[in-house]
This record gives sequence, C-alpha cells and structure tokens, in this order.
Amino acid sequence: MSTPHNSAERGDFAKTVLMPGDPLRAKFIAETFLEDAKLVNSVRNMLGYTGYYNGKRVSVMAHGMGIPSIGIYSYELYKFYDVENIIRIGSTGGYVPELKLFDTVLATAAYSESTYALYQCGDTRDILYPSAELNERIRQTAAKLNIPITEGIVHSSDVFYGEDSSRNDYIINERKCVCAEMESFALFSNANVLGKKAACLLSVSDSFVYDEITTPEQRQTSFTNMMKIALEAAEE
Repeated sequence: MSTPHNSAERGDFAKTVLMPGDPLRAKFIAETFLEDAKLVNSVRNMLGYTGYYNGKRVSVMAHGMGIPSIGIYSYELYKFYDVENIIRIGSTGGYVPELKLFDTVLATAAYSESTYALYQCGDTRDILYPSAELNERIRQTAAKLNIPITEGIVHSSDVFYGEDSSRNDYIINERKCVCAEMESFALFSNANVLGKKAACLLSVSDSFVYDEITTPEQRQTSFTNMMKIALEAAEE
C-alpha cells in the first residue's frame, strides 16, 4: 500500500513516529540513535525510517515546512499507516526573553490564524491542543533525563517573512504565545479528527528578543536534548 506522498507499505511505520521538518534531521536521528534503521520512504526526499531505540520500535519521518505540508504527511501516517502517536520535533523562534538558543519547549497548545482546521473539518477554533497523556509522558521523561523544558502556547504561523510586526504584541501579550513555529496547529487538528495522539517538542533556533540564530548545520544535528526526550517517550 502507498499514497501519493509515501511509498511505504502498511506496517513499515512504528506506532510512534517522530517528525522533524528537515529530512536531513530525520536521517541524522535514524543514523545516530536507531539500531537497524531501514529507509521506508523517500518520495520527494521526505525521508522516513524505522528502527529500534533501546529495544523499542520507533519511526522518524520528515514533514517539510508549513501547515499544509505537515497536514498531508501526518494525516497519511495516522489514517493509512496505523500510526497512533506523532511527536513533532522542530525548531522555533523565541518570543520571550526567558527562551535562549537550544532551550527545549513543550507545546501546551497551538494558536494560529490558519484556516486549516476550518476547511479540513469545520473546526472554527484558533487554538488547538495536544494529547494530555502524551504531553505528561514527555514531561516525566524530561524530568527523568534531567533535561529542563519550558511549557507554553506556541504560535503556528503561516508566514515566515512577515512585513507587519505590529501583530507580535497581540500574539505575545494577548494570546500568550512563547515562541513561533509553523506546523503544530495542523498536527493537532489531524490528531483530534482521527482520534490519535500528538505532541510537539521544539528547540529554540533563533530569537525575536536577542540577535541570535543557529546555523543550518546546528539545526540539523545539535537539537539532541529534544531528540532524546522524544525517543525515550516513544510508545511501542
């Protein structure tokens, strides 16, 4: 069985899939952390792998950039490949001074101006939530690993290069968003619609407060705290 975007067969993916945006980050995780990793999808170079982490069968697959992209890939994993849990492991720009480069953020909700949920399933909400059960598992795993995490609402934006910065005050002060990313809203919508579990862990790659930014190579290979938490928290 395959889809227009995935050449894997049913059963090729584990029950839990970690999803970074960057296909090379998926490759790095598979080659660095998984045993017996097998490439199960390479359509459009959206690399997907399945292997074992400490004896647990785990998959990792890229989702690309933006709400439409993760909307397609996560929906297909849930709907057609029997995936139960997806943990997005992505990069984020910090909105608040408390967040420094390489800090790890656990999304408690995703706020967005996107119409994805409305047109997908008629959901008119502009804030969607992850699985409370999966978030608690991640929270406990981070504590066990002694890795600090910051929890907060994330802004799932459709726009990376925004010309109107005046909305930032509303997003930060009124909607209480601590950081910006571009995908979680669609992931949470898909999980809600299909009765699955979703969570989002993010590593701070740049800041709206400080003049700091990570390199592409750092974003690809240096967000290891986030990766370790997600791998340890993965359910078989």
